[in-house]
Amino acid sequence: MSSLRDGKKLVRSPSGLRMVPENEAFYSPFSLDEPQWVPDKECPRCMQCDAKFDFIIRKHHCRRCGRCFCDKCCSKKVPLPRMCFVDPVRQCAECGLISQKEMEFYDKQLKVLMNGATFLVSWESSEKSEKTVCRLSNNHRSLFLDGENHYEVEFSRISSVQILTDGFTPGGGNSRATGMLILYGTAGKEEQQQLKLTATDDYNGNRKLSVTWLSAMHKVNVWLNALGLIYKQVASKLET
Repeated sequence: MSSLRDGKKLVRSPSGLRMVPENEAFYSPFSLDEPQWVPDKECPRCMQCDAKFDFIIRKHHCRRCGRCFCDKCCSKKVPLPRMCFVDPVRQCAECGLISQKEMEFYDKQLKVLMNGATFLVSWESSEKSEKTVCRLSNNHRSLFLDGENHYEVEFSRISSVQILTDGFTPGGGNSRATGMLILYGTAGKEEQQQLKLTATDDYNGNRKLSVTWLSAMHKVNVWLNALGLIYKQVASKLET
């Protein structure tokens, strides 16, 4: 089953080469679909600076929003992992800024989550805690919890994440993350379930990895919320 989930294929689109899952059911929940390009006949001028296109001023489509720009307004090639592009692709200034912010998310936070960490895990319905390695699946669709048993929580079904802390440290420092409460739904059930992760030492006696993992999980939620605001700001600016 894991090989089916992680299977990839190389496809060519007008925007460039993409490495995508063989089965559409296993696309990352963070992925974006390629936009429809604005037809050439509908954009005689650059949609940023209003320069008129001709034999010298050529038009280019932003690979992220699909709008038409001149080379000056759409010259940068920026990585776009959310669309699974193999190489950096041409993007307008607004979209390039968003993609650059996303690169930190992919390069740092998702890698931490995929590497996993050790926790004491308990469910709301049980007082028993189980030492478990928790990690994000390679396709970003599920949290895998491996201890005495194997459990999976679909990332798209997580409704809330709450960081648990030990309060303020001596000297007025920041509080330290000690655990996390995850509220999520399951197929066929109306009631939400609660999962509690408590940071603990791994098998090498190191607790730092679990604290770092909790921080990354928190930043994922902050990033998703912030991204929604950025999209609204960009959309509003483009419409004016």
